Amino acid sequence: MANKKNAISTDTSLDVNGMRHGARALVLKPVLRGTENSTHDIASLLEEAVGLAMAIGLEIRESLSLNVARPSASILLGRGQVDSLASKVQEDEIALVVVDHALSPVQQRNLERAWKCKVIDRTGLILEIFGARARTREGQLQVELASLNYQKSRLVRSWTHLERQRGGFGFMGGPGESQLEIDRRLITARITKLKAELEQVRRTRGLQRHARERARHPTVALVGYTNAGKSTLFNCLTGARVLAKDMLFATLDPSMRGIKLPSGREVILSDTVGFISELPTHLVEAFRATLEEVQLADIILHVRDVTHPDVLIQKQAVEDILSDLGIGPDDTRLIDVMNKVDLLPASERMNLRDYAERGGAVVLSALTGEGIEDLLVLLDEELALRTEIYDMDISLSEGAALAWLYGHGKIIERTDKRTRCHLSAALDSADFGRFIRKFGKIVHVKH
Repeated sequence: MANKKNAISTDTSLDVNGMRHGARALVLKPVLRGTENSTHDIASLLEEAVGLAMAIGLEIRESLSLNVARPSASILLGRGQVDSLASKVQEDEIALVVVDHALSPVQQRNLERAWKCKVIDRTGLILEIFGARARTREGQLQVELASLNYQKSRLVRSWTHLERQRGGFGFMGGPGESQLEIDRRLITARITKLKAELEQVRRTRGLQRHARERARHPTVALVGYTNAGKSTLFNCLTGARVLAKDMLFATLDPSMRGIKLPSGREVILSDTVGFISELPTHLVEAFRATLEEVQLADIILHVRDVTHPDVLIQKQAVEDILSDLGIGPDDTRLIDVMNKVDLLPASERMNLRDYAERGGAVVLSALTGEGIEDLLVLLDEELALRTEIYDMDISLSEGAALAWLYGHGKIIERTDKRTRCHLSAALDSADFGRFIRKFGKIVHVKH
């Protein structure tokens, strides 16, 4: 059995902050000069930051937005603001200050010294939530990888405990080796191992994807801003019981289920982690194995909370992340799903439906079921549009090619003549491409 001292702890709620459930917290939203009059609603952003903090069970004593005229390289905020907040932290016995902004390691360390409590920035907070929510082995690997990459820049502050955990490694260097170098070796080795394990996950997903392709099941991926209602919609469509709460990042691990459309066509529906604005690049990188399901989906449903005051900002945040994945806003696979219309007045719902019909979107309530049938019909129509008729001449001796067509498409007409047959087959463009790559040299296509 491996010595427990040799393991690097992956419990980010302890490694990063040492915080326990119910710790008293202060949430701060710095508003830097030039962003005060932006399209962002500062009150909504502060509310989102509070929601993120509450998602890991912190007791929020107060939340404040702070105008920052000249961001300080050493503390981000103004000196007067830091001193004033130090008194508040002491009076309210605050254990953790959440700064909803990116902090450099120096800024984080100096603020901790000034306030004499733990400080965490937006990236660290999101990592805390991911660490608390990951349930599958894949999710845990991805969270740990993202956390270790984040911690690399904060070695001096956060990782001095690794020496006590590491035990005696003969290859780690002698006692004269610096603590920082030892910690760096441990983290680098662990990152390498995690990347190898996630590569195996990616290969496994690839095999599963090929199996679905052989079974002729198109895939439909749900994406959207966190708490937009993706999991509620997933449950409504599939009858599953995926965790669906009015909480940011209620779902982290992806779920997949088969559903049947009105035409009888079967598709695979995939629920993914919610997106959020200012999501650090290395978090997107760490979850790329999961997000491959979105990249390779036949249809991508962008679920939006139309009742949120920052619905357009959230839409842009999701589109930015999709763009990083190579999925542009003009991608024909994207369909807008305007959710939570049950919370809107009747007049607004009517106007929204008119707008959606003109734009090829769908309006629904995943909670009440309103508009679900419209979504299913739209999915059927979109998948049908991807099907075309191809005329082919194939030798009767090419049994593998004929079997492939019968297994992946629909044969509309067939005429056999001596040693050859003429086929009219309905295939979607993706399957036609696969067919040509596999059998193009032996098949004559008229299209």
